[in-house]
Amino acid sequence: MFLMHPALRAALDDRGYTTLTPVQTSVLDPALKGRDLLVSAQTGSGKTLGFGLAIAPTLLGDDEAFAPGAAPLAIVIAPTRELALQVKRELGWLYAKAGAVLASCVGGMDMRDERRALERGAHIVAATPGRLRDHINRGSIDLSAVRAVVLDEADEMLDLGFREDLEFILENLPSERQTLLFSATVPPAIAALAKGYQNDAERIVARSETPQHGDIEYRALTVPERDVDNAVINTLRYHEAPSALVFANTRAMVNRLAARLSNRGFNAVALSGELSQSERTHALQAMRDGRAQVCVATDVAARGIDLPRLDLVVHAELPSNQETLLHRSGRTGRAGRKGVSVLIVTPRTRSKAERLLGWAKVRAEWGNAPSAADVRAMDEERMFSDPAWQEPATEEEQESVQRLLDAFSPEQIAAGYLRLLHTLRAPPEELADMDAKPEPVRDFGPSTWFAVSGGRDVGAEPRRLLPMLCKAGGLSKEDVGAIRVRDDQSFVQIRNGAVAGFLATVGESMVLEKGARLTQLASPPDLGAKGPGPRKDTPVRKTPGAKPHRPKAPVPAADEPGPTTKPARKREYKPSDDRKEAVERATAEPQTAAKPKHKPKGPPPPKGKPSSKKNRARAAVAVSGKGPGKGPSKGPGKTSNKAGTAKRPPKGPKPARGGS
Repeated sequence: MFLMHPALRAALDDRGYTTLTPVQTSVLDPALKGRDLLVSAQTGSGKTLGFGLAIAPTLLGDDEAFAPGAAPLAIVIAPTRELALQVKRELGWLYAKAGAVLASCVGGMDMRDERRALERGAHIVAATPGRLRDHINRGSIDLSAVRAVVLDEADEMLDLGFREDLEFILENLPSERQTLLFSATVPPAIAALAKGYQNDAERIVARSETPQHGDIEYRALTVPERDVDNAVINTLRYHEAPSALVFANTRAMVNRLAARLSNRGFNAVALSGELSQSERTHALQAMRDGRAQVCVATDVAARGIDLPRLDLVVHAELPSNQETLLHRSGRTGRAGRKGVSVLIVTPRTRSKAERLLGWAKVRAEWGNAPSAADVRAMDEERMFSDPAWQEPATEEEQESVQRLLDAFSPEQIAAGYLRLLHTLRAPPEELADMDAKPEPVRDFGPSTWFAVSGGRDVGAEPRRLLPMLCKAGGLSKEDVGAIRVRDDQSFVQIRNGAVAGFLATVGESMVLEKGARLTQLASPPDLGAKGPGPRKDTPVRKTPGAKPHRPKAPVPAADEPGPTTKPARKREYKPSDDRKEAVERATAEPQTAAKPKHKPKGPPPPKGKPSSKKNRARAAVAVSGKGPGKGPSKGPGKTSNKAGTAKRPPKGPKPARGGS
């Protein structure tokens, strides 16, 4: 037997709930009344409604309704603003008949408004960890009356770095309370948090009758790299879901996709981290009201959001890991509803997609993206299956029906209906066929070559030459064959059947755009087998460490004259004046003179001209007997005082040059 408060049962009946999910059934066990719970359940299993039912006995007890609002009785902590506001909405209608007043404390909102709402009194507060801690530090929230606290998506809060904030909040709550931790998984960090802040918690593992994401149909669609955006458009058109969510990895991709979808006729909104809280709220509200059909979002921006009637999730860019893949796909197929998760896969990302699906343990149906013909066929199928065909015309419609029958034939009415129907929807995009084999290269046929003045030196390129030739000579793309660009000129091949008209259109001047001159060649140009070489002004890249090859000059034969170039002029050596004097002195002395066995004592005589500063300094050293920077000498004729300062020696005759 379930333990449910009458006010909550009436709220569920009004919402059309006939059965409960396994996690909701588990927490209603009478044996768990008031107990701490550690609950793990898969995404989309109805956890919000589950903990709302679980804390009702603790908050209401035997009372039929809440007393006037004062200090909060329950605190629900969620990782993101969107999830916290979503919790507030869900618990709002669940506890509406019990007279509950709810408030929110989330980042990005005006803190003064939140403080005034808390002062007026609230029974349940939905908050994010950072903003709730700010209110506690400022003293704007009274936690003394809290009877129950819920940590929703506890694993995500730890992943986002809120562990310190959560511990601070739990330490400031009354010790006598009911603590519930709801998480998709229970890693060691969650188990440690439960052990430290819960009292004999009951572990509940809610298993669904179907496997994880059993209500979600996975499809992997292969498309060429250039057709990713077109594949997203055709996928949205093919399914025509009332509400769809398209995921991208970056803000730039989100903004570009949202703009592209809006231009193609979709009511699309963007959801990324750069938006303000009011802009995010308006975007989500447009999706809930039905004013927007497609929401393009990043992973962080879409974390924890729950959009009604969300039947389609499109991964325009593949996620980075399998957890993100499951989280993205889990936005659809919630609470028993069916959903479709579509992965857009290019040849470059196919191996990554296969790994992600394998790690996530989900099976996907592989195929090509819907073509334009597939989208039109699905439109016709939906048209013929519409129940409006089986309903008779009303009295208000009868007059208009008769006017149509009188004015047009049945064929005209049907054709007009189809044309009007197609104008109400965005036209599909033409996609490249992934299975089509490239057509073999066919011979261009008889042709004539033309030379165009100007090549790489003036920035000529085939993509610029082709439209210039077609415009100036009245040609089509099929009339132009090969285009070869060289440094100083370009060559163009034109089909013989179009040459006469081409020359007539160009005129006798044979001048194209920007003064480029055209010349008809009598034979194909010698283009070379290796194609165009490097530009003259482009240096050739050298291999590191390799020496450039320098060809050796040919050796002339004996009877052939040598090179006509003048040999390099040798530099003539001219000795200096000092050197001349030394050479003359050496040649004047007899060569048989024996060298002295012992070198003469004393400094060597100075060389060079006596008048030079260098020679005068050397002469002074020779007289004083000490070099620069040295202490006093003890040799004869040297004097020193007690202070260690050498006295200047008396002037004497200069030593003879070359003397000993």
